[in-house]
Amino acid sequence: MKIFQREQRSLFGEILDWMLTPLLLLWPVSLALTWLVAQSIAGKPFDRALEYNVQALAQLVTVQPQHASFNLPQPAREILRADDSDQVYYQVLGPHGELLSGERDFPQPSEDDRAAPGETRLRDDEIRGLDVRVAYTWVQVPGATPALVQVAETREKRSVLATEIIKGVMLPQLGILPLAVLLVWLALVRGIKPLSELEERIRARKPDDLSPLDEKVVPLEVAPLVSSVNDLLTRLKDSIAAQKRFLADAAHQLKTPLAGLRMQADLAQREQFNAEELKQSLKQIGRSSMRATHTVNQLLALARAESGGSTLVRQRCDLAALTVDAVRDTVPRAMEKHLDLGYDGAEPGSPGVVLEGNPTLLKEMIRNLLDNAVNYTPSSARQPGVITARVLADPFGRALVLQVEDSGPGIPPAERELVFQPFYRSLDTQVDGSGLGLPIVREIAQQHRAAISLEDARPGHKPPGTRVTVRFEAAEEKAALHAADAQAL
Repeated sequence: MKIFQREQRSLFGEILDWMLTPLLLLWPVSLALTWLVAQSIAGKPFDRALEYNVQALAQLVTVQPQHASFNLPQPAREILRADDSDQVYYQVLGPHGELLSGERDFPQPSEDDRAAPGETRLRDDEIRGLDVRVAYTWVQVPGATPALVQVAETREKRSVLATEIIKGVMLPQLGILPLAVLLVWLALVRGIKPLSELEERIRARKPDDLSPLDEKVVPLEVAPLVSSVNDLLTRLKDSIAAQKRFLADAAHQLKTPLAGLRMQADLAQREQFNAEELKQSLKQIGRSSMRATHTVNQLLALARAESGGSTLVRQRCDLAALTVDAVRDTVPRAMEKHLDLGYDGAEPGSPGVVLEGNPTLLKEMIRNLLDNAVNYTPSSARQPGVITARVLADPFGRALVLQVEDSGPGIPPAERELVFQPFYRSLDTQVDGSGLGLPIVREIAQQHRAAISLEDARPGHKPPGTRVTVRFEAAEEKAALHAADAQAL
């Protein structure tokens, strides 16, 4: 657990940790390896000295048939033991194991380690509780077992030399380590400097400056991040521009009914107004207020549809049942205009009419299609207009289609894309509307991954009428059934 725990991770700290941690961990490993190498290096010259001493003592062994003797002069004995740091031990055994000279408690080599006469070998052993390095050789005795000559030395000089080697190697490294940490720190500061410069450039921008950042002046690793930010800025710029256009259009659309309300209110306050004129002014006020209310409701519906993309709550919806309910709600308005409004399609609950979606938004979409058809379809008691809503389902092809068609004047091909823009209205229509119905329909269709198209309901006839088709990707009833079966298993 870190002592200084931060809520937000630091890129500088992360890189510094990953660079310094191996460096600090490798230093003791290097120390251990250096110690082992130093021990090996320090022991070689002393091993050669031991071998020389053993060979010198072996030359003092006098060999006779089945007998060997050893004569070590006292001066040579004193020279052999003259060492200020280590203790030197020796032993000479005859062919029958008798002690010819030296220490009686000198450890013997193992039976498996018997070498040929004249060959010198080395081993680690212990004498009187002290670790020693032993050199030994065998001297050939005619007609008998070879004589054994051994010389041992404690390891003090070897340890002192190994320690000196360690100091000579590791102490400079210990002094270099802080310098390496400092250089790593400076390199990281220099390495992340482009990020700081990028931060300064972003902070220095004005709030309304949404121009793309320059990707060429940043490191290659940061370029994808800058590219993503530029894409976000572009989308944000487009979104802000669309909001500004939307607000301007909304203000323009609300200006007319509000101006009419004010004018009619001013006229109604005149003294010379009679009761009939006052009644007409109040009707105009009511009509303008209804138009303003309708526009506000449509604006709220469009805003709700546009903001529901990320938080859209989906559930299984019967599109046929939603369409039938919307048709029933629209019947009173259709009867007022002498319109023949009906439903022709799959029955609610039939196979293939279920999809995953938001029932509130889907019903809002169907209602707007029906309201649009009611508003733009001419009708009279003698020649009633016809509006038909239908839901077509194909459970095998997994296709689900919603259609609303009318017997109105139709939409020219050149305007079939323009009518989906907010507040766009055809110039040759005299219908009082807000121009938000079809934009709401398209937005909700896109929320449900559906494609929308316009075409003539009766090609070649006058008037041709309009057919609006909303084709959903798939009726997800089969997928829902598979999911239910998987859960049951």
